[in-house]
Amino acid sequence: MENLLRPLIVVGGSVVLTLVIGWATDLLLRKADERHHETPLWGLLRRARIPYQLVLCAALLRGAYDEVQLAQDHRVVIGRTLTLVLIGSTAWLVIRIAAAVVETSYARYASARSHRDPARVRRVRTQVTLIRRVVSAIVGVVAVAAMLLTFPTFRAAGASLLASAGILGIVAGVAAQSTLGNMFAGLQIAFGDMVRIGDTVVVDGEWGTVEEITLTFLTVRTWDERRITMPVSYFTSKPFENWSRNTPQMTGIVYWHLDHTAPVDAMRDKLRDLLRDCPAWDGRAFGLDVTDTTPSTLQVRGLVTAKDADDLWTVRVTVREKMIRWLADEHPYALPRVNTADAVPPPGREGHRPYPETVPAQRRYHESPRSER
Repeated sequence: MENLLRPLIVVGGSVVLTLVIGWATDLLLRKADERHHETPLWGLLRRARIPYQLVLCAALLRGAYDEVQLAQDHRVVIGRTLTLVLIGSTAWLVIRIAAAVVETSYARYASARSHRDPARVRRVRTQVTLIRRVVSAIVGVVAVAAMLLTFPTFRAAGASLLASAGILGIVAGVAAQSTLGNMFAGLQIAFGDMVRIGDTVVVDGEWGTVEEITLTFLTVRTWDERRITMPVSYFTSKPFENWSRNTPQMTGIVYWHLDHTAPVDAMRDKLRDLLRDCPAWDGRAFGLDVTDTTPSTLQVRGLVTAKDADDLWTVRVTVREKMIRWLADEHPYALPRVNTADAVPPPGREGHRPYPETVPAQRRYHESPRSER
């Protein structure tokens, strides 16, 4: 009877004590989160309650098992299993706590500078993301190493492994040189401020926003919601456009091809009115000039500004559409016209007539006799 009750008391007591301590700790964190709304630390620490309870339970079971000396025939297996669980849950807990501290630091920094220096905030966000992943990788490697060292075979082979570490390092470096190159490129991107999460970039002719940066690859989300995954070494070895490098503000142009009689001055005034009614325009600058001419048309260029690439696209398409609509309604003669007159015979031939006036195709159709239609 005693042999049956003892394991139940040990296991049940450890589980109950773990649940009680975990509930009390979670209650304290919840109250701290309610009192301190300015920091998300306490709310983020609550995400670590599962690894925290695993650490408590494994530690209590490991200590109680050594005291009560249960199942001596399986003492090595049970003790090693509890040790492995304790090491793994401790590593999990450390990763969660480190992530909570890093996220809290970034949240405070972002809330203080999000309006004054958004480029700097994106840079810190990229660095924080990579630092968190590096910390997780280091903790994971240390945890795996600690687990392996619990086995006597690996401890005995430790000396030989250390002796051959130099040769293995050289071989691994040669075999994984591209992977190592990407890892160093990822660190260079994070701390060299070349590209950040949230930046608008153009790579291989594709325009998009940097969505994710890891130690080995980078993901760009295009305007049509495709994802382009590229090795980070691309951004350290090839040129690319970063439209958010210092400031996201941008200047764009809109072209119109119009007749030589187009009212350019009136178009300048209309452009100003259109931009005032466009919420995406940031109010910095605008302009309208004739930049080129052909025998049949003028090339008119409108200059507009916006706070970022998305708003610039909105301003350009809005101005282009509304200006054409205004010209068609108020100044239809300004739109490009096509010469639909009869061919003129060479001088001196019979039937020679003076050069006819060039008129818009639509107007000539309505004014021509029915016999010519």
